Amino acid sequence: ICIRLYAEDDFAKRPRFTDPEILRASLASVILRMKSLGLGDVADFPFVEPPTGRAIADGMQLLAELNAVDERNELTPVGRELARLPLDPRVARMLLAARDQNCISEMLVIAAALSVQDPRERPLEAQEAADQAHRRHADDRSDFLTLVKLWHFVQERVGHKKSNRKLTEELRSQFLSPRRVREWNDVHGQLAALAGEHGWRLNPTPATFEQVHAALLAGLLGNLGCRVLD
Repeated sequence: ICIRLYAEDDFAKRPRFTDPEILRASLASVILRMKSLGLGDVADFPFVEPPTGRAIADGMQLLAELNAVDERNELTPVGRELARLPLDPRVARMLLAARDQNCISEMLVIAAALSVQDPRERPLEAQEAADQAHRRHADDRSDFLTLVKLWHFVQERVGHKKSNRKLTEELRSQFLSPRRVREWNDVHGQLAALAGEHGWRLNPTPATFEQVHAALLAGLLGNLGCRVLD
């Protein structure tokens, strides 16, 4: 039995199949990889479902903002480095900037957090209690540094070698989703392994507010972020 919470005539008007991912997702990663492999202009590539010109333009604009392509739409040195990283170009750009800003440790945590659902929960029936629990791990200067602080709290609990059941109970008492925390930890491990493969060293001392946010701006604002910092 399937109970649909919308009118039948509305359902009948919908497309029979979901649009292919290449028509829904950003093309920046695809364009970047194609350029690095020398596959020519993305607009001329014989895709089974060709993307729209607007999608191609948006992808190129993002790469330009990240300084991955130059005025002729050719890969820059930054673009060639980004193409070697199997990540969303924005996240990859943050990691490259973090390498240069000496804040790889913090950026691995933040990049992993941006790649999964927020581990913090705020149930409708306990919003005030959840807010109080989350404030214990807050950094008043930055939501991103709050994620770093929350990460250290979780890792301390994991390091105490508690049973899975006790750890789950403690996470839930802090209004944290055990499943999302595991996903965060898994993605962080993958990113850390990738950083190790490229010879990037973790910073031995905590990075400053300025270092972390300089790296974030490089990924979130691209060239604009660099100009703001200048």
